[in-house]
Amino acid sequence: MTVDYNKGQLVAFFMNTLIISTFSCTFEEFKNDVSGFITAMGQNVVSEYEFVEAGEHKSHLLMNVLDMETLEAEMTSDAAKEWDKKNNCKDTIYAIELVE
Repeated sequence: MTVDYNKGQLVAFFMNTLIISTFSCTFEEFKNDVSGFITAMGQNVVSEYEFVEAGEHKSHLLMNVLDMETLEAEMTSDAAKEWDKKNNCKDTIYAIELVE
């Protein structure tokens, strides 16, 4: 089967960022708190996201980031740094590209 598409039209529907996080809180606490941060940023920054539990203290977060500068500013804000310290959170961030 062949699928014809214009990559530019579909980019908004694909995840373009992966954040692998380890933390000392539970996965559910992490998911709830980080979802709150993402929601507060608005859909003009992150249009879509999905958490994958990789263990009780590890998450793979897939996101479609539309405004990387704002995401970076939020992730390095005092509130985020405080949350990271409190929960021993360490993030590794990857850019994802669609393979044609």
